[in-house]
Amino acid sequence: MLTQERILDALKNVKEPFLNKSIVEIDGVKEIKIKEGLVSVKIAISKTGTAEQMKLQGEVVNAVKQAGADSVGLRFEQFTEEELSKLGIEAPKEVKSLLDEGVSTTFIAVTSGKGGVGKSTVSVNLATSLARLGKKVGIIDADIYGFSVPDMMGIEEKPKVKGERIYPVNRFGVQVISMGFFVHDNSPIIWRGPMLGKMLNNFFTQVEWDDLDYLILDLPPGTGDVALDVHTMLPSSKEIIVTTPHPTAAFVAARAGVMAIKTDHEILGVVENMAYFKSQLTGEKEFVFGQGGGERLAKELQTEILAQIPLGQPEIDEKDFAPSIYATEHPIGQLYMKMAQKVINKIEG
Repeated sequence: MLTQERILDALKNVKEPFLNKSIVEIDGVKEIKIKEGLVSVKIAISKTGTAEQMKLQGEVVNAVKQAGADSVGLRFEQFTEEELSKLGIEAPKEVKSLLDEGVSTTFIAVTSGKGGVGKSTVSVNLATSLARLGKKVGIIDADIYGFSVPDMMGIEEKPKVKGERIYPVNRFGVQVISMGFFVHDNSPIIWRGPMLGKMLNNFFTQVEWDDLDYLILDLPPGTGDVALDVHTMLPSSKEIIVTTPHPTAAFVAARAGVMAIKTDHEILGVVENMAYFKSQLTGEKEFVFGQGGGERLAKELQTEILAQIPLGQPEIDEKDFAPSIYATEHPIGQLYMKMAQKVINKIEG
């Protein structure tokens, strides 16, 4: 017959992963309920929400089933500071997170309806332009499947990791974090939605950001899991929608805008990328992808066009290689500087 004593006896050999002591010995088993073969157990450990907790969960379930349970329900909680002190363990220090209440950082999500419209190019140049205007800026490459920010910014180093804290790479005065830093040899990412959401959450909570005025989020195109996770995580965010002049690109981009509106995020405006090609020989503008997409999208979303960026290539500096960053004096760089100033004016008034 299943009894609490029998369950406790079965759990004596299960060790708390961080203290390496029996969960029974350290009074980690807080509650046992037995009802018709279902055993519900509440367990306290020194640190929740970890891979070690997942491993412990399996060990507990196996032990309780071997004791005779048909099924097992588990709940975990964290030891209180007083309990940890009695165990001779220092309570984990509170770490700052960008998701904490009272954080003054303004989040700016850059998104698009489809890929190939230059969303990441807009993100990195907006970030560097804001930094050139004296702002403290970070960027999260949240396009987890199609990460490209490190390559675009010419970053070759990896973030430093101390303990459980990750220190972002600094480039052009911008603090940068990307999934690309944690992938070996450009391997494809095959995680499903929940794991992606957890990694994204880690970028907010486990990265040692300096105090930031603005955090740019380069979102994946469309309205999939990652974009939805960002909208859910951030109670307040500004959004910039990137499109090309082509009617289809603008039509699809409207979905991303509607998603922002439905989640109470403020749309700062529309960036029409690849708006035209300006001939260096004649100075004439050629509208390679048509005209009007940006205007129609801005009208539909009841916002404004922040910038119309032409087709063009940054001047490559072999000594300070960054294939997608425009210099301040470059004509397109000047457009990004004007756009960044417009963003500051809209947010800071």
